[in-house]
Amino acid sequence: MKPKPILNQIGTVFIPVSNIQRARDWYCDILGLPADGEILFGHLYIMPMKGTGIVLDSKIFSEENTYKAPPFHFNTTNIKQAYQYMNNKNVEITTKIENNHWFNFKDPDGNHLMICQC
Repeated sequence: MKPKPILNQIGTVFIPVSNIQRARDWYCDILGLPADGEILFGHLYIMPMKGTGIVLDSKIFSEENTYKAPPFHFNTTNIKQAYQYMNNKNVEITTKIENNHWFNFKDPDGNHLMICQC
């Protein structure tokens, strides 16, 4: 069988953000990462992630481009601690903990995201 030219891997996820510096600082804060990385071309920030990457991009931002449903989830080993952590950071949480397993929240630009216990 001839190999396919497209791999069954996700390289990175782009998140549309209105202000690249503010978004970098916010995401780095909630993920416990240093916010000292370089902003590329004035509109891109590559998050130093484990596994699938995240790129914050202010060039693609518009109200229409914000995520209305989570396109992925961040992992946690303790959903209750993660919920309390996000609540303490005054993050807009949009669901309660569902099925003792996950909850949704919004970033400062209104992108809907998820945290899920793995």
